[in-house]
Amino acid sequence: MVHGPDIAPDTPDAERSDYGEVILAKRLRDAIARLNPDLPADTLDDAFGKLTRPQGTSLETRNRAFHRMAVDGVTVEYRDAGGTVRGDQARVIDFDDPANNDWLAVNQFTVVENRRERRPDVVLFVNGLPLAVVKLKNPADEEATIWSAWQQLQTYKAEIPALFAFNAALVVSDGLDARIGTLTAGREWFKPWRTISGEGLADPHLPQLQVMIEGVCEPGRFLALLRDFIVFEDDGSGALVKKMAGYHLPRRWSSRGRDLARGGVAAGRGGCRRGGGPLRVWPPTGRRARRPAYRRRLAHSRLRQEPDDGLLCRAHRARTGDAQSHPRGIDGPQ
Repeated sequence: MVHGPDIAPDTPDAERSDYGEVILAKRLRDAIARLNPDLPADTLDDAFGKLTRPQGTSLETRNRAFHRMAVDGVTVEYRDAGGTVRGDQARVIDFDDPANNDWLAVNQFTVVENRRERRPDVVLFVNGLPLAVVKLKNPADEEATIWSAWQQLQTYKAEIPALFAFNAALVVSDGLDARIGTLTAGREWFKPWRTISGEGLADPHLPQLQVMIEGVCEPGRFLALLRDFIVFEDDGSGALVKKMAGYHLPRRWSSRGRDLARGGVAAGRGGCRRGGGPLRVWPPTGRRARRPAYRRRLAHSRLRQEPDDGLLCRAHRARTGDAQSHPRGIDGPQ
């Protein structure tokens, strides 16, 4: 954790040239170069430019464009040594090795946009990208609740939207209770997180904020959430809705969903089954199931799906070869 004023513009350790910049540019350039050693320098510059200027007519569409680049890479072209034009995807984040990314939490990160100055309590940067914003309230103040924190985030979105074009998750807390949601989520879709390890419920006596930080912000789980459990869809009225997986359903449903999913894995096939609760869905095993495009199609199927209590942990194990497959749920915080 670093203090925002210590890396602010016009300081010896400044990481940006003015308060309107929301990207830590040097960290991002270094990460892109490190993750794409075979790409020419001018191509890396092109990737940096596309990533930091996502296209879209609204904050939500810019956020979707950025999310796609962060997850799938930035589409670039370059000429090889023989003069042939080639296409490639410049990687932005190393999802396979979380430690190969630059992680930084900054408190009191001042942003100025259109003469409006705001100072989010904590911003989590990954490779210089502001992927999470945390708004905290003083638990000693009876009028300062998680919902007043949520309302302040809505003000921030309206007044400093540049910061939120790159956002993956929003967290609000009064120091004890905590909720997580997405850019488009109403307060009813900001939900608590109920697990740390992903293998069972956290101790109910632990503060929700501690469970949130340890359960979601652990690098491997945070990157799993970013890559595999966030989707965008039209809500039917033309508005773009962003959804993420959540842990908010009764554990008895999660346990039964896990058992059903294991049956599907053992049989080597995907499927879905309804049995006294929400529809549970898990993908087929094999190469097709691991493709990002397939994961997005599954997520956009509009089936109500249930987060498993090992959701993010099992996703990480599946990618690292410790498990064959895992149930996926997306009908969580929106």
